[in-house]
Amino acid sequence: MGVYVGLLRAVNVAGYNLVRMAALRDLLNRLGFTQVQTLLQSGNVVFHHDVARPDRLERLLEAELLQTLGVKTDAFVRSAAEWRGIVAGNPYTAEAKADPGRLVVTVLKRAPAPEAWAGLRAAIRGRERVQGSGRHAYIVYPDGAGRSYLTAGLIEAKLGTRGTSRNWNTVGKLERLASE
Repeated sequence: MGVYVGLLRAVNVAGYNLVRMAALRDLLNRLGFTQVQTLLQSGNVVFHHDVARPDRLERLLEAELLQTLGVKTDAFVRSAAEWRGIVAGNPYTAEAKADPGRLVVTVLKRAPAPEAWAGLRAAIRGRERVQGSGRHAYIVYPDGAGRSYLTAGLIEAKLGTRGTSRNWNTVGKLERLASE
């Protein structure tokens, strides 16, 4: 059985795409996932499963969320090893220590082309900084994400793929859950 980190995009935001974490745990257990643990109310889940391909788990989660809970959203799944790699590869270690709430990791459906990363950096109008690697990006929002013009919509448009973001505090908590 492999250990996986799953993230649901844009659930429980301003009354939109409501998913109770108890319902999510129940759904995953019914699907044969084991040791299911949720974190916070924003669609973060750690689980064990015998499927070796996270992309298959993503499609299964997306289909079952729609069919069972009536929620259409993207699911992003990474193995525990991939998640540890995301944590270990953080290029903003000073920011992670000083203000982890202003450092986010955006997990992406697919790896953008190198020119897409350059286009995203060129679109930044504030003090934000972005480093991308494979299917994830590290973004520092020194003035806070809520005040930034570097929005999820802009990031997705420039990178040409969908994503979901979690702040560094949540990234670390998910790493610890996936290591238990």
